[in-house]
Amino acid sequence: MKQYRNYINGEWVESARRFDDVNPVDGTVVAQVHEADREAVDSAIRAGHAAVRGAWGRTTVAERAAILCRIADEIDRRYDDFLAAEIADTGKPVAMASTIDIPRGAANFRVFADILKTAPLDTFQTDLPDGARALNYAVRKPLGVVGVISPWNLPLLLLTWKIAPALACGNAVVAKPSEETPGTATLLAEVMHTVGVPPGVFNLVHGFGPDSAGEFITTNDDIDAITFTGESRTGSAIMRAAATHVKPVSFELGGKNAAIIFADCDFEKMIDGMMRAVFLHSGQVCLCAERVYVERPIYNRFLDAFVERVKALKLGWPQDGTTGMGPLISAEHRDKVLSYFKLAREEGAQVLVGGGVPKFGDARDAGFWVEPTIITGLPQTARCIKEEVFGPICHVSPFDTEAEAIALANDTKYGLSATTWTGNLNRGHRVSEAMRVGLSWVNSWFLRDLRTPFGGVGLSGIGREGGMHSLNFYSELTNVCVRIDQEAVS
Repeated sequence: MKQYRNYINGEWVESARRFDDVNPVDGTVVAQVHEADREAVDSAIRAGHAAVRGAWGRTTVAERAAILCRIADEIDRRYDDFLAAEIADTGKPVAMASTIDIPRGAANFRVFADILKTAPLDTFQTDLPDGARALNYAVRKPLGVVGVISPWNLPLLLLTWKIAPALACGNAVVAKPSEETPGTATLLAEVMHTVGVPPGVFNLVHGFGPDSAGEFITTNDDIDAITFTGESRTGSAIMRAAATHVKPVSFELGGKNAAIIFADCDFEKMIDGMMRAVFLHSGQVCLCAERVYVERPIYNRFLDAFVERVKALKLGWPQDGTTGMGPLISAEHRDKVLSYFKLAREEGAQVLVGGGVPKFGDARDAGFWVEPTIITGLPQTARCIKEEVFGPICHVSPFDTEAEAIALANDTKYGLSATTWTGNLNRGHRVSEAMRVGLSWVNSWFLRDLRTPFGGVGLSGIGREGGMHSLNFYSELTNVCVRIDQEAVS
């Protein structure tokens, strides 16, 4: 049995309390995970501070950028190991993990290495009344020790999305991956060790939220900043903990994202895009569209085509390159999603396809599967329209005017992403800019430039990540002001 240990101050640390890492495809146990206690977390935070006060705190931009590139190279070298761990932990199809998760995990380090090397800083010169000048320039400094808490849906991608810029800015990190997906995080610790990241700079602690590693990180007085991706309720709890000591926080939380489809769209490209937007990773992506609004002239055509595509979606073993959708992450999450399938029927929804649990007649029947599901017929006030399901389900509604579509899409307490499909470029600009979200796509979905701002509004989060937005969050800017007197004329 594999053992996933904690990595603290450059050493592998075992613990007495352990829990199972379960493969969601068939319910088998992948590894035993060592749960960090409070003392282990405190030790990791102390090690981080020692590293920042020591040699790591004196590294140059060029030195840190070189380390980030070595980390990326080592992830590439161990690509097969990362791919196997990602699939075992999440059950996602190899077609997704091999093209998105692992490549992006390495790319995050390279991108932030490049951004760091060219990151600008403000410089201003002020002419003073007495003939002297003032030169103001900014200096970028690390925050200190950053607590990184990452989710289970894109475990390597979203962990590295936070760790790479944090290290680039000279911080130390104490990272807690989701208890559901500890495998790639443990491999990342091995990579850090192999490439020579100094002890204490990267620390990994396994565990849960309340009364476990997550709480021990967020309530520790010596954590200097917290970044979290996950449920809105958990983000609220972390914010309360951080408020006591006024610590900076960056949250990417839930979403109830909308898709708006106009009759003048490229229909086939739109159908392809919407299959991804609704069912990628079984709908377990924060950016997935759970509310679909279709202009009435193509409403029935859309439903017919979309249902047929969903019926053809292959639920299979993740190693099979033709598999289109995998399981949900856990039995608990499957129960949650199934409860929304039941609620939809109780609220009066018409289930066009799916709505249950598939039967395979093999080991997959012990896994955590549900059917991809399309529903219609609910009012805008229904809970299934208002609450995030985070599964392979969408509700489809018709609309008649552009203004109506915008109002329906914005009728939510969330505000993470939206996607608009239209052949009218002017309309595409108008509608996408009118969306009350952090990310708004036109004729595409999940198309990302890592330099651009990423984040949400409302219950979907606080702050922005990506490019300079990440570097500015993970660093403290000090303004240096120097008075330069006019040289005396002889």
